[in-house]
Amino acid sequence: MTEIPAVGETVHDTEHDRIGVVMGHVGPHVQLRPIGGGCEWDADPARLTRIPVSTALRDRVAEANSWSRGDWR
Repeated sequence: MTEIPAVGETVHDTEHDRIGVVMGHVGPHVQLRPIGGGCEWDADPARLTRIPVSTALRDRVAEANSWSRGDWR
């Protein structure tokens, strides 16, 4: 991604293979937080890809279903 995403955008951090919501910008980094909440992490804007919220939510539903089936054991 060449331009820095705006606060509130949903992105995929390819360096950490995580999906997050942009919470802010500090220096050369973008602060991201998981969609369902949790600890923020710093990301390199060059390693971010914008994704539709629907894609991110689909992944979260799949994760929740996995937990409910007990696949995490």
